[in-house]
Amino acid sequence: MDFTLCEGDIHALMGENGAGKSTLIKVLTGVYAKDAGEIYMEGSNKPVHIKSPQDAQKYGISTVYQEITLCPNLTVAENLFIGRTKDLFVDWKKNNNRAETILESLGIPAKPTQQLSNCSIAIQQMVAIARAVDMDCKVLILDEPTSSLDEQEVGKLFALMRELKDRGVGILFVTHFLDQVYELCNKITVLRGGELVGEYQIKDLPRVELVAKMMGKELGDLADIHNEAQYGGGYAKEAIIEAEGLTSTSGIKPFNFVAYKGEVTGFAGLLGSGRSECVRAIFGADRVLKGKLRIKGGYTSVTSPIKAMKKGIGYLSEDRKRDGIISDLSVRENIILALQVMRGFFRPFTKVQAQAFADDYIRLLGIKTASADTPIGSLSGGNQQKVILARWLLTHPDYLILDEPTRGIDIGTKVEIQKLVLKLAAEGMSITFISSEIEEMLRTCSRLIVMRDLYVVGELKGKDMTQDKIMYTIAGGAGQNVQNESSNR
Repeated sequence: MDFTLCEGDIHALMGENGAGKSTLIKVLTGVYAKDAGEIYMEGSNKPVHIKSPQDAQKYGISTVYQEITLCPNLTVAENLFIGRTKDLFVDWKKNNNRAETILESLGIPAKPTQQLSNCSIAIQQMVAIARAVDMDCKVLILDEPTSSLDEQEVGKLFALMRELKDRGVGILFVTHFLDQVYELCNKITVLRGGELVGEYQIKDLPRVELVAKMMGKELGDLADIHNEAQYGGGYAKEAIIEAEGLTSTSGIKPFNFVAYKGEVTGFAGLLGSGRSECVRAIFGADRVLKGKLRIKGGYTSVTSPIKAMKKGIGYLSEDRKRDGIISDLSVRENIILALQVMRGFFRPFTKVQAQAFADDYIRLLGIKTASADTPIGSLSGGNQQKVILARWLLTHPDYLILDEPTRGIDIGTKVEIQKLVLKLAAEGMSITFISSEIEEMLRTCSRLIVMRDLYVVGELKGKDMTQDKIMYTIAGGAGQNVQNESSNR
C-alpha cells in the first residue's frame, strides 16, 4: 500500500476489524519488519530503516495507544522524563519546572508532582502525548485514544490535537467513531482486508460512502438477500426481554430493547459501535448503572452472569479464545460447564450423565471430534464454536445471545449455524444475533437495532432491512435523540 501523512494533517485511518490498521502502525513504528517497499521522512529521497520502536522515536514517530503505557505509580514529571537521561543523578527540581512549562504550553491541567494514577484517563493520555511532543515528534500516532473517555475528556483531547496540528505535527488518528473523524480530520485513508481502498479528502467522502468502502459494498449495487421470513414463527408476540434506559460501565448510552419469543433480533453497526456492550449489559457481564430489565414481564436485577443464566439467558461471547473455550478441558467438560455452574459444583454430574449430554450435542451439531474426551484446544475453530454453542443450548435458555458466532470459521459451518439459529427460533427460542457481516444479519434476523458511537440510532424491519438502509442509518443516525421504537411497544 501507499500512504502519505503531511505536516499539520489530522489523518484518519479507518477500517473494520482485521483491515490492517494495527499492522500498518506496527510497521511504521518498527514493531514489525516490512516485507517490501520504502518509508521516507520529510520529503527526503533517502529511505529510512525503522527496525525498532527506538528507531521510530529517533525519526520523530511517537505512538500513544488505547491502553496507557506509562507508570501509574510515578509522578507526571517522572513519566515525562523517565528513560530519557543518561546522567548519574537526576535534577528533579529542574525537571519539575520543565514539566510545568510543557504542561502549561499544551494546556494540560495537571501538576508535575501529581501521581499519574490520580489523574483521569484523559489526562494520562495527554501526558503520554506531551512526552511524545517533548521528544520532538514529527508524527504522532493515536490508536483509539478516545475509546474509554467521556465527552468532556474527548473535548480536552481534541483541543490538544488541534494545538499540535497548528504546530505542524502530522497526526495519524485511528478510531471507530465516525462523528469524531468528521469533526477533527481533514483526510481519511480506508483499509479493507489488509489492502488500501483509497485516500480521500474529508469533504469529498460522505459518511455513507465511507461506511460502504469500509464494508466492501457499493451503494446501489447491494443485493437485498433477506428471505422475507416473517417474525415469530407463529408465536404470539410475547416479550421475553425488555430493557428500559439501560446503561453500563462499558459506556453504552441509555438504550431500550425488546426481544420476543420465537424472534431473531440483531444489533448492527461498525466495530466499536456498542453492539456487544448492549448485550453484555443484559447478561450482567458489565455492571448496569441505570435502567430497568424485565424478563417475561417481571422486573429483575441481573447483577452477574450466573443470575442471568438462572433467569434463562445464555451468552456466546465474541471472543471464543478468551471468554469461551477452556482449551485444556475435554469437549465433554466444555459442553457441560454452564449447566454444572447453574447446578452447583457440589452437585456434580455423573460421568454417564455428562457423556450422554455430550453425545447428544455432538450428534445434533455435527461436532467433528475423535471423542468427547478430546481436548477442545485441538479442534478446529468451527468445531470449537459448535462446542460453545452446545454448552448454552444444554441450559435450554429462553433467550440466547450469539455475539459473532461465525467469526473465523469456514463458510459451511457458518451456514449450519445460521440454519440452526432459524430452527431454534421456529421452536420458540428468542435469539439475538450479532455479526459484522451484513449479509449474515439479513439472512437470520427479522429485526435489526442499528448502533453508532455507543448510541441506538435506529431500528429496521421488513422491507427496510436492506444493506443500503443499514449503511445509511449507521452513517446518518441522529445519535442520542433517536428513540428505539421498542420503547413504544
